[in-house]
Amino acid sequence: MNAIQKLGLGVFLLALLLFNALLFMGRFELTVQELEQSVKQEHVEVLRQELQPMLGKTYTSSFGFATDFNRYLDNYNEEQQRSQQWDRVIWDDYAFALARVASQGFVENNKLLLLFLTVILGAAGALVNILPKYRGEPAGIKNNGIMFSSNKARGVVGITIGVYLTAIYVLLYWYPEYLVNWALLVDPLSYALSGGPASQWFLYGTIYTLAILVMGVRMFRKYKGNNYQLLRTASVMFFQLSFAFLIPEVLVLLNLPWYDLKNIWPLDYDFFFEYSVASMLGSGSIGLFLFIWGILLIILAVPLFTYFYGKRWYCSWVCGCGGLAETAGDPYRHLSDKSLKAWKVERWMVHGILVIITVITLLTIANFFTEFALLKQSTDMLHQWYGFLIGSAFAGVIGVGFYPLMGNRVWCRFGCPLAAYLGLVQRFKSRFRITTNGGQCISCGNCSTYCEMGIDVRWYAQRGQNIVRSSCVGCGICASVCPRGVLKLENGTEQGRITDIPFLTGNESINVLN
Repeated sequence: MNAIQKLGLGVFLLALLLFNALLFMGRFELTVQELEQSVKQEHVEVLRQELQPMLGKTYTSSFGFATDFNRYLDNYNEEQQRSQQWDRVIWDDYAFALARVASQGFVENNKLLLLFLTVILGAAGALVNILPKYRGEPAGIKNNGIMFSSNKARGVVGITIGVYLTAIYVLLYWYPEYLVNWALLVDPLSYALSGGPASQWFLYGTIYTLAILVMGVRMFRKYKGNNYQLLRTASVMFFQLSFAFLIPEVLVLLNLPWYDLKNIWPLDYDFFFEYSVASMLGSGSIGLFLFIWGILLIILAVPLFTYFYGKRWYCSWVCGCGGLAETAGDPYRHLSDKSLKAWKVERWMVHGILVIITVITLLTIANFFTEFALLKQSTDMLHQWYGFLIGSAFAGVIGVGFYPLMGNRVWCRFGCPLAAYLGLVQRFKSRFRITTNGGQCISCGNCSTYCEMGIDVRWYAQRGQNIVRSSCVGCGICASVCPRGVLKLENGTEQGRITDIPFLTGNESINVLN
């Protein structure tokens, strides 16, 4: 690492240190007027009474403020539940909103300066560290010996990063009030785009998008000379910045529902939920367009594009989850489990989740058209549990937090229902395959090592078998790292695409192409 790279790394680490320190800075003081303006009218009197010890009290961090608020509200709700007065329980989550309005002092008064010193300077430092990399090397990724140190990312640094990411996701999804100072930082950007203050989700979208853009630059450097990889990286950067970040915020500015135009059911699992449909259909012609757009993506775009290009058109070129995995998660791609056991678990889990969300969606639609005579309001419980277990815990906490532990496609392999839907089409009705030339294979294993989806690519290459797996996202890295050009991504005719080759494992025979 040269001096410039060390400088960039130092700037990034200092910015990250300040960014984390901000969580413990500031001053928080809640007034009666702020309380009345931030909660529903029916809850004002109760909260004014229950939060009386907090009103006018000064807290030196959001942690102290949020801890007290949650304690007082939990005590009140538990008392109502014990006395069976369920109509008096406050289910609304006011912690984040009240922490925002109570914020005073250093962070509140220096948003732009702190945004520059943390987020902007941190991104700049990362770029300074990244840009000199791979300078002077021949174009195209090479066999760099990573297969001989496949556990190196699971060292102290990897575990630390994994714990840090997991902690952030837990706070983001379930305790956002502790991250209120981070949200304050991006307030200026939120007001510019949507005309309102930043929520925890705007904060998440900002950091998520910035990570893809910055690490996308690293991919440009790493894959220089490989047009397929350069275009693929540019594509995920474009779709994340425009479709997933900028356009949804502009829709909010126009008083329209926030909508990620590239999100597709069943990944967008709440698309058919009552509140989501009502929001779109109640937003005029543009809302109706968004609803029709979502339907067309499900019934036309998925089967049509997957038939011609395989699931790579979405998973490796469009999807935000895949975009983060391919950019920020690329250093951990070799950690995916290639064992037969992992493959079996993967098939059961990912298809099982697809079945679950399909059943929940059908029940929701049926319940709506029967005026809730079927399950009444119990569908809300199904929505909440799916959102908690799959949409939050799996897709977020495990899906990203476990990059340094299980590879960068944990969610895509084991949990994403859209990946399962795309995979089924790709497996049985698609022109996409990866062809191999077994006579040229030298069994170096580089292809298998770099496969983020846990496919033992070398097994196919040694036998000259086409790779037709429902899990393959067509990223093309296996072809890029092959020193002999054995592998090639193709969109040919369906004829001759699949050849079933059984092999023995223990005392059983299975079809390797399932």
